Amino acid sequence: MNFSLIFFVMFAVFALIFLFSVIKIVPQGREFTVERFGKYTKTLTPGIHILTPFVERIGRRMNMMEQVLDVPTQEVITRDNAMVKVDGIVFIQVMDAAKAAYRVDDLTYAIAQLCMTNLRTVVGSMELDEVLSQRDSINTRLLHVIDAATEPWGIKANRIEIKDLTPPVDITNAMARQMKAERERRAVITEADGEKQAAIARAEGAKQAAILEAEGRKEAAFRDAEAREREAEAEAKATAMVSEAIARGDVNAINYFVAQKYVEAFAELARSPQQKTVIVPSEMGALVGTIAGVGELVGLAKEQQQVRTEARQAAPRAAASRRAGGAVPTTE
Repeated sequence: MNFSLIFFVMFAVFALIFLFSVIKIVPQGREFTVERFGKYTKTLTPGIHILTPFVERIGRRMNMMEQVLDVPTQEVITRDNAMVKVDGIVFIQVMDAAKAAYRVDDLTYAIAQLCMTNLRTVVGSMELDEVLSQRDSINTRLLHVIDAATEPWGIKANRIEIKDLTPPVDITNAMARQMKAERERRAVITEADGEKQAAIARAEGAKQAAILEAEGRKEAAFRDAEAREREAEAEAKATAMVSEAIARGDVNAINYFVAQKYVEAFAELARSPQQKTVIVPSEMGALVGTIAGVGELVGLAKEQQQVRTEARQAAPRAAASRRAGGAVPTTE
C-alpha cells in the first residue's frame, strides 16, 4: 500500500515536470529560442507552445521591447587638444532574437563598448566649440555608425543622446569671460545704435522745425507784401481823388492831403524811441490854417449831402402833385 502511494506521487511529480518541460508560454514582449540537441531550430513568439519532450529545450529568452543602455562617462580629447568628459544613452531594440542570441556573447556590454569607441572617434574629430554647440550633429553621426554596426546582431539603434559634456574648469572660466565680453559688446553696440537713432530723430525734428519756420516766414512775408500792396492801392486812389479835386479847382482837397501827411509825420516823430524832446515847428499857424481849411471842406461836403437828401425827399411829393393836377410846391 505504501509502495503504491509512493509510486503514484513519483508519477505525478514526473508528469508535472514533463508537462512544464513540454508546454511553454511566451509572454508579450519576449521571444524564446528553441534548441534541439544544442542547435538552434526556431523562435517562439508570444503565446503557448508545445516542445518535443527530451529533444527540444528553451535556449535564450530575449527581450523584444525597446531598451535603454547607459554609455559610461569618459574623457575625450578634441581636435584642438581640449579635454572634455562625455557620456550618453542609447535606445536599442532587438529585431531578430536568433541573431541577438547567437551572434554576440554579451549584447549589453558589446553595445556599450561600441558606443564609447565611436563617441571618442566622433568627438575627437571636432573642435571644442563644435562639440559644445553641435550635439545634434554628434547624435546623428553616432546613430548612423552604431545602427550600421549592430545590424548584423539583429539590433536596431533607434536614438543616441549625449547626456552631459563637461569641459575643464579653466576652459569653462574662459568661456564665461568670453560670454561676458560678448554681452558687453552687444550692449555697447545696442546703446550706440540707440544714440544714433535718437540723433537722427532730433536732426529730423530740427529739419522739420526749420522747414515750418521758413514756410511761416514766407507766408508772413507774402501777407506783409499783400498788405503793403493794398495800402499802396488805397494811397494811389486817395492821390488820384485829390488830383481830380485839384483839377476841378478845389484847393481844400490839397490842403487836406498835405495836412494829413504833416500830422502823420509829426506823430511818427513823437513816437520815436530815440526822441527825448518834441520840438513844435514854427509853422503851426499854417498847420492850423490847413486844418481850418479841412474843416471848411468837411462842412461844405455836409451841406452838399443835405441838399441831395432834400432833393431826393422832394421828388416823390412833386410826382404826387402832378398826378393830382395841383401845383408843384417849391422848396426854399
